Amino acid sequence: QRRSLAPSQLAKRKAGDEDEEEEEEDWQPPTGRKRQKAAAETESGECYRSPFRKPLAPLTNRPHCLDSSQHEAFIRSILSKPFKVPIPNYKGPLGLRSLGVKRAGLRGPLHDPFEEGALVLYEPPVLSAHDQLKIDKDKAPVHVVVDPVLSRVLRPHQREGVKFLWDCVTSRRIPGSHGCIMADEMGLGKTLQCITLMWTLLRQSPDCKPEIEKAVVVSPSSLVRNWYNEVEKWLGGRIQPLAIDGGSKEEIDRKLAGFMSQHGLRVPSPILIISYETFRLHAEVLQKGTVGLVICDEGHRLKNSENQTYQALNSLNTPRRVLISGTPIQNDLLEYFSLVHFVNSGILGTAQEFKRHFEMPILKGRDADASEAERHKGEERLKELISIVNRCLIRRTSDILSKYLPVKIEQVVCCRLTPLQTELYKNFLKQAKPVEELKEGKISVSSLSSITSLKKLCNHPALIYDKCVEEEEGFIGALGLFPSGYSTKSVEPQLSGKMLVLDYILAVTKSTSNDKVVLVSNYTQTLDLFEKLCRSRRYLYVRLDGTMSIKKRAKIVERFNSSSSPEFIFMLSSKAGGCGLNLIGANRLVMFDPDWNPANDEQAMARVWRDGQKKMCYIYRLLSTGTIEEKIFQRQTHKKALSSCVVDEEQDVERHFSLGELKELFTLNETTTSDTHDKIKCRRCVNGHQVRPPPDGSDCTSDLSQWHHCADRRGLQDSVLRAAWDAAVTFTFHHHSHEEQRGIP
Repeated sequence: QRRSLAPSQLAKRKAGDEDEEEEEEDWQPPTGRKRQKAAAETESGECYRSPFRKPLAPLTNRPHCLDSSQHEAFIRSILSKPFKVPIPNYKGPLGLRSLGVKRAGLRGPLHDPFEEGALVLYEPPVLSAHDQLKIDKDKAPVHVVVDPVLSRVLRPHQREGVKFLWDCVTSRRIPGSHGCIMADEMGLGKTLQCITLMWTLLRQSPDCKPEIEKAVVVSPSSLVRNWYNEVEKWLGGRIQPLAIDGGSKEEIDRKLAGFMSQHGLRVPSPILIISYETFRLHAEVLQKGTVGLVICDEGHRLKNSENQTYQALNSLNTPRRVLISGTPIQNDLLEYFSLVHFVNSGILGTAQEFKRHFEMPILKGRDADASEAERHKGEERLKELISIVNRCLIRRTSDILSKYLPVKIEQVVCCRLTPLQTELYKNFLKQAKPVEELKEGKISVSSLSSITSLKKLCNHPALIYDKCVEEEEGFIGALGLFPSGYSTKSVEPQLSGKMLVLDYILAVTKSTSNDKVVLVSNYTQTLDLFEKLCRSRRYLYVRLDGTMSIKKRAKIVERFNSSSSPEFIFMLSSKAGGCGLNLIGANRLVMFDPDWNPANDEQAMARVWRDGQKKMCYIYRLLSTGTIEEKIFQRQTHKKALSSCVVDEEQDVERHFSLGELKELFTLNETTTSDTHDKIKCRRCVNGHQVRPPPDGSDCTSDLSQWHHCADRRGLQDSVLRAAWDAAVTFTFHHHSHEEQRGIP
């Protein structure tokens, strides 16, 4: 039988073992009801209680009287016992600092400035012993040290960048100005540097308090989620950013109002991440308060000071402004002025003063037809502009990445037009009236339409087939040039020189390696052709264009970058997703058509050669030989040379093409292997073959520093492109190749 182990029962059994019989005779519990039991107790005057139950102590409200000496002795005995944490082997702090009590002594930095590898942004002046006695301890400046969590992962150029940014936004580089431009080329970690800056400003300053309360990051809509993920990645939950990438107007206004109403040392959500479009539509809410810092990612969107987005951001009440752009100069110097004026208003004067004093002399001096006096004046004004802007602009090129990333080989591939394309091209040039208008210096809507038609024809005749059916201007009678029974339902690569080369590149890549490929085009119609080609060849693919939602974009990019994903091709619209995406899952990228703005092409081509890439990268820029595409590429070269002079400070950039030559858009050169190669007057080629070194002993193709070498079929190191050579390729340029920097011959 199971017996109870309660203390009262144990004591009862123990006593029962000694004198069980006597105990039973002395006490018997009453068996009657409560009232009868109470009456019996009253009559007999006896109370039957268990001998094992102690009587309760009487409770009164009267304090127990003690004399003063007894009381003091009692308190001393309590206080003489030190507090001991009731945890075995506890080694932690014993709570010596009282809550709510200010710490005594000198103020100290948030992180140890003398720790190995510490990144110190500010160091207080060294004080003598006499000055230390006189200084107010509550006002003594302290070190500003980057959080070791971040400083441990920063590369040397990123540490330098963080120091530059902090000096600029705290007005230590230019007194009275709090802005700067982070103009590093793509892939150098501009996002990480800006996250480090924000985290430091939100937590510390020389005054031993946060420098700012809130920060706003404005980016393209496709990068809002990317910024949120980057903050989570590097800060590991230490901060909770607020990312707004969709929702109703009322919901967004409510979130923004809640963000602006936050104040104090520890703001719950101190970072707002928002797209340019959403910011412009809800700017009134954000303009009601103050913001400590605003960061504009892909800041070249602010190149026009007259647009609404620029005006909305410029009216934001914040002195500290950081503009991120890997391509600060895209088209002209006036756009460059708009960016500098946004971050540091007045540093270059007004727009009219800048145009008169800087832009006109510099551009005249850059023209191939400039006189010696104009060139000299242009160089002087260029030096003056650089000296002013360099105080608030930091620029490092992607050459730094050659230390950390695999080799990148960038090649410009000139492709012959097919007979069908050639006939359609010549037929259009004979019929189109806008040709004469453009040569007379007039640019009309029809002229721009003609440019678009020729660019689409260079991609594939299918893109202008509907115009041929409708016999639009320039395509009258062109329908008869197409093969009999032609249909746009299926893609026919053999009708386009570039599509034929692309078909070879994809087939050879698929059959000889496990590489993935990114296909980039400016036209969604061309992406449609890519889809038809992939379906006919049974290639797995994903597509990102302007029709895809922001949330879905992040998911497909993450899936494509996974090594286990089966997708072979990533189709990308340069207009919708060319900026900021990280597509390191692929190591080959085909730029199918050029854009007038070199920045768009540079942004799109930088998607694969980024941090995290493990394979050698190949970039193919396809151009149709002797066509308008080569003219566009030449115009890009002119703009990039201007950018090199102003931003990269390269002094020996050749004055390549006169502005008059750039007007020759509506021509077709059928005899050349590359119109661009002819214009740069290459000294390495003899009788169509590359000779290294050049016959005259010079060490470069021309003064144009970005060209490394040109190649015929024998000079190609890329086995994929060599296999595709005989299809339609006439010439290739090795462009921005980093192979020599890594010791590859």
